[in-house]
Amino acid sequence: SVHPASKKLLLDLIDARIPLELKTVELAATHATDDHLLTMAELLRDASEHLDDDETLSRTNIGFHRHIALASGNLVLDQLLAVLANLFRDEQRMILSIFGSRRLDHEEHLAILAALQARDATLAVTRMQAHLEGVRRTILDWDPEANPTSPKL
Repeated sequence: SVHPASKKLLLDLIDARIPLELKTVELAATHATDDHLLTMAELLRDASEHLDDDETLSRTNIGFHRHIALASGNLVLDQLLAVLANLFRDEQRMILSIFGSRRLDHEEHLAILAALQARDATLAVTRMQAHLEGVRRTILDWDPEANPTSPKL
């Protein structure tokens, strides 16, 4: 079972990620190479085939977000997000298990990628913000006592 204090840690983690990831996705819209976009598309294709497999899904989803940071061209933001992903690997996994619908999560990732492919920074930021705020809301609504981790939808 999960320590209730971890709910605060999960919120802290998403709150730390949001400003960093809004900046990386904004930069990625103009700096991503065709190779970066191709890799992101491949990661999401892998994810779509493993929506019921936590291990693979977690790896591909984190890989997608990490690749956006890489594509931003900002070495410091890229490293900061890498450190967060490594330090809080278990918490990132927990966020996935709490997050309601795998399908919705995946569709939001596809929408972010489409904005990046269109080189539309404003749209990419708007979609990333909606995505991460949705994750934040899910964590906020989560009751660790009643649901150590929520059932898969």
